[in-house]
Amino acid sequence: MQKPEDRTHRDLGLTRARFLTGAACAGLAVAVLPAGAAGAAEARKAAEASRAAEARPGLRHRGVVYTVGEGGTPATAFSTARMRRDIRAIRDRLHADTVDVTGDGVERLTATAAEAAERGLRIWLQPTLGDVPEQDILDHLAETGRFAEGLRRQGAAVELSVGCEFWLFVPGIVPGADVFERIRNLQEGTVDPVAMQRRLDRFTERAAAVGRSVFHGPLSYAAAQEDEVDWRLFDIVGIDYYSCFPDRTSYVRELRRYRRWGKPLAVTEFGTCAYVGAPETAGMGWDVVDHGKQPEEIKGHLVRSERTQAAYLTQLLDVFSSVGLHAAMAFEFVTPDAPHRPGDPLHDLDMASYSITRTVQDHPFDPASDWHWEPKEAFHALARRYALEQRRDAAHGEAAAGPA
Repeated sequence: MQKPEDRTHRDLGLTRARFLTGAACAGLAVAVLPAGAAGAAEARKAAEASRAAEARPGLRHRGVVYTVGEGGTPATAFSTARMRRDIRAIRDRLHADTVDVTGDGVERLTATAAEAAERGLRIWLQPTLGDVPEQDILDHLAETGRFAEGLRRQGAAVELSVGCEFWLFVPGIVPGADVFERIRNLQEGTVDPVAMQRRLDRFTERAAAVGRSVFHGPLSYAAAQEDEVDWRLFDIVGIDYYSCFPDRTSYVRELRRYRRWGKPLAVTEFGTCAYVGAPETAGMGWDVVDHGKQPEEIKGHLVRSERTQAAYLTQLLDVFSSVGLHAAMAFEFVTPDAPHRPGDPLHDLDMASYSITRTVQDHPFDPASDWHWEPKEAFHALARRYALEQRRDAAHGEAAAGPA
């Protein structure tokens, strides 16, 4: 069994849903800042901007999350050659115009961002170093941000996110030596929510200041849905979104509350897993693997359903398009440490993955095996929708230009 201290960034990312669920159960979710805090004039501007955005249907930018972590084994470690092929596929096969480059390691982040810029993609660059001292996290952000600024000055379309859900990844906001202790403390109700919010606010302000000091383009942050964030610090409101409602109206109503600051709204993550019932888990779909078994096993008797995953993503895209979001990034392109094992539902770890592609090993159960990805139904569904939005953009551009 993999020890907590040996877990990869991919594992830490999966634990964020558990963290948020624990926080909600402990009564730690808090209300967002009122728009009126910035004054009546800004409140009026916020309302006007929100109405204007909803009057313009369509997604302004369409993307996918691409994680650049170290990988759980040497076989799944970051590969520059593989990354370059993936970036081309994101542009040419998925028809995305944006790639959310996230993870840790400045070299991995910058190499991927540079490749995306070379391919003409818009870049949402989000360093997410965690479980190290605060200053190390801020230094990692600064170095990544300086590179982003260099790309921006060269003409690339770049937006910088200062991080993702700091209350989980940054030590000291929630007591605990690592993410697992922090989650446990939250679930046991031993955390002072007022003190936690104060520490979160302080670090968020520091991160925003660092981002501003090195990067002069649009700045954002990826928050959980119930996070309290002073969005006056940022240019774009960023939300990791995993709600599931039976009707479109409920989605629209929920998304509308994030428009009160009068700023563009980006959904920095959305998605679900490929089994029946996964969307109803509200972000906990990954929590179906028994890591105590060797090899790891899927718990329960899940029914694989790529159609379920694809339907949920397209349902959300319908909603996002109708309310005129600034951007939406599907989570995620590939999860190499969760291989698909056809005909073996007990060990088909891809069912617990949010990836829109399935990882297939040349030699199943061999951690040293090479692998490749294949598109799931969700990939094809996104590609169709993104291509449609692409054609709409082109048509609007031609109409705006007028006759030659």
